[in-house]
Amino acid sequence: VSDTDTPSASMQSSKMKKDESFLGKLGGSLVRKKKNKEVSDLHEEGKNAINAPLLPSGTEIHPEDALLEENAERIMLDPSSHDNPKFKDLVKTLTEWINSELEEERIIVKDLEEDCYDGQVLQKLFEKLSGRKLNVAEVTQSEIGQKQKLQTVLEAVNSVLRPHGWTVEWSVESIHSKYLVSIVYLLVALAMHFQAAIRLPEHVSVQVVVVKKLEGILQTAVLTKELTTTTEDAFDTLLDHAPDKLNVVKSSLITFVNKHLNKLNLEVTELESQFADGVYLILLMGLLEDYFVPLYNFFLTPESFEQKVHNVAFAFELMQDGGLMKPKARPEDVVNLNLKATLRVLYNLFTNYKNSE
Repeated sequence: VSDTDTPSASMQSSKMKKDESFLGKLGGSLVRKKKNKEVSDLHEEGKNAINAPLLPSGTEIHPEDALLEENAERIMLDPSSHDNPKFKDLVKTLTEWINSELEEERIIVKDLEEDCYDGQVLQKLFEKLSGRKLNVAEVTQSEIGQKQKLQTVLEAVNSVLRPHGWTVEWSVESIHSKYLVSIVYLLVALAMHFQAAIRLPEHVSVQVVVVKKLEGILQTAVLTKELTTTTEDAFDTLLDHAPDKLNVVKSSLITFVNKHLNKLNLEVTELESQFADGVYLILLMGLLEDYFVPLYNFFLTPESFEQKVHNVAFAFELMQDGGLMKPKARPEDVVNLNLKATLRVLYNLFTNYKNSE
């Protein structure tokens, strides 16, 4: 029995040595891999240490930055600017404006980055503001299709804005990559060019981080981007800096409106209050455009704030029906006796109808 056992024990011993040898090799391979990873991590840590002094606090180097090609760059909004109250107010104002303009399209924008990047909302907004129909596919799911739509929309936008001196701070790539600063720049330009009936927050600036690869090393820089300057217009200037000239303007406007309202035996002596309920504005539009406005369309003797707002908003609709730009004021401002808002509306009528009999 012992003779047969010996070879078996010898084979087992040999197999164990073989296994130990294999595990030893495997262990050595794992150790080498671990060491290589430590060296790689150390190299990455060193590279980040070189870049770190240039980075603003709270900004991270993203994994995709390491994949940038030589001399390529990526731009992003500094996280601290996301919480800037004036920037948040600007984004909120622009979002509400888009929703107001596209209400009839049943489009609701909740997030500018997520809702504007594919070109669909920008297309509808530009068509509404400009009155031009763009030749683009209605819905595009593919990235190529989205970029083609964006290309068409931005070409149309640029053809309208560039001749008026707007600096193009946006591109197909920046908008499709959901770069919020580019989207906001574009919307601000459209709102100002088409005289949107909104008041943009003034002097809004943000910090942006530019990451660029030079000689294999990521370089970063922080830039300040000014999104809005001042929205002061002629009436701001008149009210704040030239009150004597303001009286001349008011006198001219009173003469103009009375020339037409006198036909109905009505007379205005005070601009601030007598247009606040919208009745005179509606009657004035009927006289200027030579039609009778049915009394069931408005409140002849409005009693509540809501009824007055309805009247002024209806007068604004009549102005747009007459081919005028949407007034650069809110109906609520006119009802609240805001002199600047009322002057803007009346001056718009004056410049368009001053030669009307």
